[in-house]
Amino acid sequence: MDVVLGIDTSNYRTSLCLVDRQGRIVAEEKELLTVEAGERGLQQSTALFQHVKRLPELARRMVVDGSRVVAVAVSRTPRPTEGSYMPVFLAGEMAAELMASFFHVPLYGTSHQEGHIAAGEYTADRPLEAEQFLAVHLSGGTSELLTCTRTESGYAIELLGGTNDLHAGQLIDRVGVALGLPFPAGPYLEKLAQQADELDEAFTVPSSVKAYDFSFSGPESALLRAIEQGVAAPLVARAAEVCIAATLEKVLRRAVEHGCAKDIMIVGGVSANTYIRERLRRRLEHPAVKARLYFANPAYAGDNAFGVARIGLMQYEKTNNN
Repeated sequence: MDVVLGIDTSNYRTSLCLVDRQGRIVAEEKELLTVEAGERGLQQSTALFQHVKRLPELARRMVVDGSRVVAVAVSRTPRPTEGSYMPVFLAGEMAAELMASFFHVPLYGTSHQEGHIAAGEYTADRPLEAEQFLAVHLSGGTSELLTCTRTESGYAIELLGGTNDLHAGQLIDRVGVALGLPFPAGPYLEKLAQQADELDEAFTVPSSVKAYDFSFSGPESALLRAIEQGVAAPLVARAAEVCIAATLEKVLRRAVEHGCAKDIMIVGGVSANTYIRERLRRRLEHPAVKARLYFANPAYAGDNAFGVARIGLMQYEKTNNN
């Protein structure tokens, strides 16, 4: 069986994935990087070191008998833009170049962001048929609104807007750590916020939006202040979710009203949050807006190598069909 290997080494996770010629997952391994309790992230040098240690370990776990690697794909950069660079991606790039040279197969490069979008497209709960669509990339390192057009080997991406300061994932992580939750805090904060439904009180913080740009530093300050003042932890957690959802709703409503595509793909770790998903569907798929939302499967909303492998498969098929 011919397979394409995808490799992604991000700020948060080491990921490997094998897909067959039909794009189906044959094997995969992914593991979060280790962050000490109370910390809000990792230095690039520390994350790079962890990737170097974990890549061989993950590879040993996913050996599949009878498979023949015909191509290797890797995320080389955070985004498909000039000057986009983070040292963590060097670990994956080094491993990919070694593998491609050893197997004498082509090596295809892509970006971490395109990998997220591909993972969203191929795991969404309904098919995305539009050639051009909006994408929202929400994670600990990116919060951007994008116009995406499919190409034969990936996506052509144009930046429409995004955060001026803090990323959505950083907001959740910083508030979560302040509440005593582990890092990354997303799943823990979501579970904590569910307890807010049982309380009679309510607490919110304002969102900050200007055209297609937005800010989370003000909400962060308000949420951290609320923790110091003793506001119930579930209410603070729910307020963080509401703030992110309300921010996206304002930005996406404006985009649709100004003629942008109504098909909207939402990817990145923050997009796995059930409350945010349901609120956006309710507000934006309303008859008054008529947007169509597509979310990555929660298992592939966060950092993963599946999307990278799918882009590698696209590039391999394009090369071999010409």
